Amino acid sequence: MSERVVKAFLLSMGLALTVAVWPAMAQKDRKKKTESVSAAARLQEAEYYFAEGEKFFILGDYAKALLYFQRVHELNPANATVNFKIAEIYFKSSKPEDHLRAAVSAERAIALDKSNKYFYLLASNIYAQLNQFDKAANTLEILLREVKGTEDYLYELAALYRVSNRPEDALKTYTRAEQALGITETAAFQKIQLLLELKRPEEAEREASRFLEHFPEEERNVLAVAEIFSRQGQTDKAIRYAERFLSKHPEAGSTRMLLAGFYRDSGQEAKARDLVARLMGDATVEVGSKLLMLGTYHAFLNQQKQSGKNDVALESFVRDMAQQLRAAHSGHADVHLLAGDVLMTLRQPQEASEEYRKAIRLGAASYEAWQNLLYLELQTNQLDSLLAHSEEALELFPNQGNVYYFNGYANFIKKRYREATYALEQAKRLSGSNKALAQDINALLGDAYNATREYAKSDQAYQEVLAANPENDFVLNNYSYYLALRQEKLDMAEKMAAQLIKRHPTNNTYLDTYAWVLYMAGKYKEARKTMEIVMRSNETNATYHEHYGDILFKLGEEDKAVEQWRKAKSMGGDENLDRKIANRKIN
Repeated sequence: MSERVVKAFLLSMGLALTVAVWPAMAQKDRKKKTESVSAAARLQEAEYYFAEGEKFFILGDYAKALLYFQRVHELNPANATVNFKIAEIYFKSSKPEDHLRAAVSAERAIALDKSNKYFYLLASNIYAQLNQFDKAANTLEILLREVKGTEDYLYELAALYRVSNRPEDALKTYTRAEQALGITETAAFQKIQLLLELKRPEEAEREASRFLEHFPEEERNVLAVAEIFSRQGQTDKAIRYAERFLSKHPEAGSTRMLLAGFYRDSGQEAKARDLVARLMGDATVEVGSKLLMLGTYHAFLNQQKQSGKNDVALESFVRDMAQQLRAAHSGHADVHLLAGDVLMTLRQPQEASEEYRKAIRLGAASYEAWQNLLYLELQTNQLDSLLAHSEEALELFPNQGNVYYFNGYANFIKKRYREATYALEQAKRLSGSNKALAQDINALLGDAYNATREYAKSDQAYQEVLAANPENDFVLNNYSYYLALRQEKLDMAEKMAAQLIKRHPTNNTYLDTYAWVLYMAGKYKEARKTMEIVMRSNETNATYHEHYGDILFKLGEEDKAVEQWRKAKSMGGDENLDRKIANRKIN
């Protein structure tokens, strides 16, 4: 075959091969193009679902957010961020099984991206929540190794070592933090605390001295170090640090206040009181610290009073402190509030009332201030003030049963019975859980409804008291007396009055009530015997003599009856006695 023929043959063969191969190559290109288009579509779809998930996450709808993020994960499981978001959502759950799921997703996120510090921090928090403190600490160690500029998290790592009872590792970590970030309060305070807990006081003192030498002018650091030693029972060292600082900074009021507390704790009361006495009038010392100190002494004084002890020196000291504090901070509401508490403990109700009024005028919004003021005004019979202040307090505290009670009491004593019953009913409605107050309210309601002649309501109120406390003397007396006046249920009235004098055979009020019940029941001889017990006492009044005269009149002894009515009149009895005396008979 000639060369030209061979060439032509080969050329024709090559051409044939080219024609045969082209369709296959074109098919592969189309497949690649299709796959490329499909992958792009999946990524676009994943981006859409991620955006939707993020939207619902921000809105706090974590259930919907989770569904969208899980769809993203199906479309693109190699996305580290979506694994992180899924972990975040599971971690927000309160279920332990969800926290385990959170840990798995956080681990996936870290495996896919070892450079994101937030992945490590979330994983560490999840492990800590699962009480896997070693894993939490190990995660932070990896973070510190893998991601530059994360030295700030050494403090969190040290805290994890503390929680997992690895104090030596915690100490080393705080030292690492100091080497990386410099001497800081956080590291120093924690190292001192740890060393004291490990019973290494010498090292703790060296650490404290090193730290304080670095910040010689910072009072707050001295205070913090001293308190750390004090909490660990090292009060003598706490005192030494405070005294050392004061020797160079005698004007440091907060340190003086703290030192006074240390003196008290260590039994050096004389030193403490001397220091406090000088501090109270010092305007440079923060008022809050003074209030705290006075409050401490007041609480101790109150304790003493309640246990029946009278410490005259302590009373005088607390009174003087309160006076100095008021002089130095006369415009501070809390100062007058505490001064009122002190004076109340010292049983100076008038002065205490005035302090509470000042506190309220200066803006004290404390319910206790109003309650104490109203209580003292009731105790000291300042009825006009009680009425005015209780009405003012009702505007501020419309849901406080006590305030309605005080208002009802004031209205009752002022003989404004309708207003009294309204306020007392409100007090009753709001005081259901306070059984003692409910009894007081019902007792007064019984009297108030009797005054308005709503006898059924009066009886019900009294009976509610007696159902809870059958031996309530106040109600037994008033209920039986009013029944006698109404001449109703006299058998029941007699039983209640008899119950009273059985327990209180020398109480003139109760004896008079019993005699009056007997009188209304027509039992004049028994009434006379009872009333003569009252007459033999040295504590009689106009009412007793008038009642005794009425009893004598019913027994036919008119002259003796008139004599008793005259005695009653001379003791301030009302004009009704004039008619009895003039007519020599009961009207």
